[in-house]
Amino acid sequence: MLNLELVSNESVIVPTTDYSARHLTVLEGLEAVRKRPGMYIGSTDSRGLMHCLWELIDNSVDETVAGHGHDITVTLHPDHSVEVSDSGRGVPIDIEPRTGLTGVELVFTKLHAGGKFGAGSYATSGGLHGVGASVVNALSARVDVEVDREGKTWAMSFHRGEPGLFADTEGPSPESTFEPFVNKSELRALGSVKKGVTGTRVRFWPDPQIFGKKARFAAAELTERARQTAFLVPGLSIHLVDHTGEEVVNTTFSAAGGLSEFLEFLAPDQPVVGPWHFSGEGQFEETVPVLDATGKLESQDVVRDTHVDVVVQWGTGYDTVVKSFVNIIQTPKGGTHQQGFDQGLTKTLRAEIEKNARKLKVGKDKVDKDDIFAGMTAIVAVRVPEPQFEGQTKEVLGTPGVKAIVNSVISQGLAATLSSTKREDKAASALLQEKIVAEMKTRLSARALKETQRRKTALESSTLPTKLVDCRSKETDGSELFIVEGDSALGTAKLARDSEYQALLPIRGKILNTQKASLQDMLDNAECAAIIQVIGAGSGRTFDVSQARYGKVIIMSDADVDGAHIRTLLLTLFFRYMRPLVEEGRVYAAVPPLHRVVVNTRGKTPPELIYTYSEEELVKVLAELAKAGKTYQEPIQRYKGLGEMDADQLAETTMNRQQRMLRRVRVTDAQAASDVFELLMGSEVAPRRDFIVSGPGVNRERIDA
Repeated sequence: MLNLELVSNESVIVPTTDYSARHLTVLEGLEAVRKRPGMYIGSTDSRGLMHCLWELIDNSVDETVAGHGHDITVTLHPDHSVEVSDSGRGVPIDIEPRTGLTGVELVFTKLHAGGKFGAGSYATSGGLHGVGASVVNALSARVDVEVDREGKTWAMSFHRGEPGLFADTEGPSPESTFEPFVNKSELRALGSVKKGVTGTRVRFWPDPQIFGKKARFAAAELTERARQTAFLVPGLSIHLVDHTGEEVVNTTFSAAGGLSEFLEFLAPDQPVVGPWHFSGEGQFEETVPVLDATGKLESQDVVRDTHVDVVVQWGTGYDTVVKSFVNIIQTPKGGTHQQGFDQGLTKTLRAEIEKNARKLKVGKDKVDKDDIFAGMTAIVAVRVPEPQFEGQTKEVLGTPGVKAIVNSVISQGLAATLSSTKREDKAASALLQEKIVAEMKTRLSARALKETQRRKTALESSTLPTKLVDCRSKETDGSELFIVEGDSALGTAKLARDSEYQALLPIRGKILNTQKASLQDMLDNAECAAIIQVIGAGSGRTFDVSQARYGKVIIMSDADVDGAHIRTLLLTLFFRYMRPLVEEGRVYAAVPPLHRVVVNTRGKTPPELIYTYSEEELVKVLAELAKAGKTYQEPIQRYKGLGEMDADQLAETTMNRQQRMLRRVRVTDAQAASDVFELLMGSEVAPRRDFIVSGPGVNRERIDA
């Protein structure tokens, strides 16, 4: 059965007459990888394909971290192959005595082989299982390896894990005729290089028998990973060369390094407290199998040195961003290091807030983890020899001893900062505690509100604001909530609406500026609280867009300066506390007309009505009427408010689905939008003054006074 299976897998290119015992030796372990690729790369779609690329990039990064080389180049070729090259020491080319294989063949054909099992070559590394390069080789239709070492360039090629020679005619291709080595492998010398030049180049073609047809290398994900690695490794330059498009794209990432710089890039909002940097070291003991002088494994108690770096800050928003790393490898699902961070941060801040409970007016309520993490951006990075990951995909750190060390570093560092007598530290400590307590009160208030946020029947609607004029339909799809400006507009809108699916909520004047106000102030504001309660999906971190009571929320304000101001304040509220509603395109601004032109007609024909929405449009319409020889009634009606329209006019121009005009509010760039909101609505006056003075200018004729 074994021979039949192997012959079947290799019969596409390799003749069965060349299949010998030597191939059994080389492919014995790699066949397991081909049969169960998910164990090693997670999946066989684009995510698994990218993991193969990460394995090679991480090997090159480990060389840089060990102090060898400072350049890595990743090239995406048009034939869906990828090449990773570095200026490290180069894969060893000498013969390994126990196997009789060169270092290149050993690394690329043997599982659990490499230079990362002892403490000699790498103090810390991302590749600890010794299967990265060999797994990539096993799952590739072709792999070409070139090594610059000892004054020459050495090369070896592989087909699905098996070493041999490709007879290329028009450039390298996995479709070229392949002849496997039978008796002895050959490490070819391609040419000479300058003295002292070293490095490794690996190009691989993913095997279509393993990966799905839709599996592709993701350029955007590669860019993000390259930028992240450049932040984490000072002095490293990563060059990305993309040949897959119509034009070649070259991008280089290089940073001075430092987690503070990385944190500034990751933070989704402006900082309020921080950044604070905590670092420290610790030791833990574990029992591990260690290679002795004869190459045998022997269990020993080993003391591990662990270095911890943590950078944390709290911003103006409520989104939480936490990135964790082990030896430069990102652990997206956390692990023991992140558990230690969460535990130390939560315990220390809880203790500090309990100590100041009377001053902060906390009462009997308890701060929880979500209150502390709201608006926080943090990076947790640890360096530890031979970390234990839960699987080859390295998404979760499993080393138990790291948790206590990270907990200790963050607890001691944060406690020292919170109790510091320095003026800036005392101010930051007070600000942070106030922010956390405000988050706690917001959570409790939101929980109370949520109990009354389900769509009610007519008999149960008393829990909603009395000024809400609700629609009869109980279905979310198709229903619309109009937020109207003032009672006069409400009266007209009642007559103009379709009561089956259109609801009305009037607001009085200008609502609270939520960009400046605290969370608690926003919830205490009657108009803001009414809007949140009527929409029925919560606010901030508790917002659940699936619970929204209406399919569309339409802001219907006057077409003047005050109306634009009210619309801006409402959009600020939606952006800061109900952003998913905006992101799903469910927030609209009604576009009421500015003018009504009554065109005279002959006989008993009713006059023609033309609505215009700007001064420019009015001038254009009047010019067209004059050119056509038509007259119109004077004076032309100029609307200054929705209340000036009668019900028919309001329905025709603003509320009737067949005739109205709406502007959909979208957030295509959340960060850019946040910056604009901060400039126009934030607490910093100077940037706003500079914008007004230098930007739009003031036109006296445009002032509606």
